[in-house]
Amino acid sequence: MGTIVSSLFGLLFGTLAVGTWIGIALLSTAIALAALFTQLPVDRLFPQYVYNILTTPDLVALPLFILMGEFLFRTRLSQALFTGLAPWAGLLPGRLLHVNVVGCSIFAAISGSSAATTQVVGRMTLKELLARGYSPDVAIGSLAGAGTLGFLIPPSTVMIMYGVLANESVLRLFTAGFLPGFLLASVFGIYIMIRTSLNPALVPESERAMRHMPLSERFAALKDLASALFLIVCVLGSMYGGLATPSEAAALGVLGAFLVSLSQGALGWQQMRDVILGAVQTCSVMGIIILGASVLGNITSTLGIPAAVAEVVTSWDLSPILLIVALVALYLVLGTALEGFSMIATTLPVVLPLVEAAGFDKVWFGIFMVLVVEMAQITPPVAFNFAVIQNITGRSTSYIARVTFPFLAIMVAFVIVLALFPGIVSFLPNLLLG
Repeated sequence: MGTIVSSLFGLLFGTLAVGTWIGIALLSTAIALAALFTQLPVDRLFPQYVYNILTTPDLVALPLFILMGEFLFRTRLSQALFTGLAPWAGLLPGRLLHVNVVGCSIFAAISGSSAATTQVVGRMTLKELLARGYSPDVAIGSLAGAGTLGFLIPPSTVMIMYGVLANESVLRLFTAGFLPGFLLASVFGIYIMIRTSLNPALVPESERAMRHMPLSERFAALKDLASALFLIVCVLGSMYGGLATPSEAAALGVLGAFLVSLSQGALGWQQMRDVILGAVQTCSVMGIIILGASVLGNITSTLGIPAAVAEVVTSWDLSPILLIVALVALYLVLGTALEGFSMIATTLPVVLPLVEAAGFDKVWFGIFMVLVVEMAQITPPVAFNFAVIQNITGRSTSYIARVTFPFLAIMVAFVIVLALFPGIVSFLPNLLLG
C-alpha cells in the first residue's frame, strides 16, 4: 500500500509541478494508477466514467449558476445595492463599512461565486468608501473577507461540486449553508462595529450625520434592492417553495438575470457574446476538474487508499476537534498553492472517510470544505479575491493580506465553533427537509 500511496502523490504533484492543468493532472494520475496497479480495462471503463459523471442531474445546476453570474457581472446591481443599503447601514457603528458585508451577503444569495461577489460589490463600494474618507484598511479588509460569503450562502458552485463528488444532496447542502453563512456575516459586522467603536477615526466624522436621515428616505431607498430581491425569489424562493429543483431554480435564475440585464440596457450583442464565452470557458475548466476528481476518487477507492489512510490516522487516536484543527492547518497550507476547487478535487477522496470516521456527517463536512475554500480565496499567493481587489484598488498583495488577516482569523475560529457545535449546520436541513 505504501508504494501505491507514494505513487499517487508523486504522480499527482509531479504533474502539477510542471504546470499541468489540475483537471488533466487528476485524470492522468487516475489512469496511470489504474494501469499500474489494477487489471481494470481502462480503455473501456473511461468512456463510461465520463458519461456517468458528466450526466449527473445535480451537475446541471452548475453551468446555469455560472451563466447567471456572467449576466449579473455586467449589470448595475452593485450601484443598486449600495444606494439601497447605505441609508440603513448608516445607523450602525462603522456606518457604510457594513455595506460591504450586507451587500456581499445579498449578492452571494444570487451568484454562487466568491470572486464575482467581490468584483460586483467591490467595484462600487470601495470607490465610494475611499472617496468619503473611510479607512482603507477596514474597507478593503471587510470586502475581501465578506466576498468569500459567495461560496457559503446558497446557491453555491462549490456546494454543487462537493455534492456531486461526495454523492450528497445539493438541496440539503444549500439549506445547511444558510445559518452558518448569515452567522459568519453577522460576526464580520460585529467585528467592524467593535473596531470602529474603539477607533472612531476609521469612520469620517461627516458620516455621523447619517444617523439623522429621515425614515421616509430610508424606506424610499429600498426600491433599489428590488432587482436583487427579485433574483433571490427566482432562485431560493422557487427552491424552498417546493416549485423547483436546484437545477430548475438555476434555470429560473438565468432567466431572471437575463431580464434584469435587459431592463438595465446592459445586454448588447458584444455583452451577450462575452457572457456566453465567459460561461463556456469557466464551465469547461470546472467540468474537467470534476471529471478528473471523480475518476481519481473511483480508482483510489478501488485500490483501498482512503480506507488505508483512515486506518492510519485513526491509530493516532486524535479527538474529533484535533482532527478538524489539523485539517484546517492542512487546508491553510494548501490554500497558498491551490485554488479552492482544486483543493476539494485533490483531497476529498482521502479526507472524507477520515471525517466520517470521526463522527461528522457529509453535510457538515461540505460546509467545512466551503469554509476552507473561502479561506483559500484570501490566502496568498493564490488568492482570487486579492486579485480582484488589487485590480480595483492597485494596492499590493502584502497590504491586502495584512488588512484581511483579522477576517481570516475570524473564519478559522468560526470553523472550530462549527466543529464544537455541529448542530448549527444540521439544524435547518433537519427542520426543513427531515
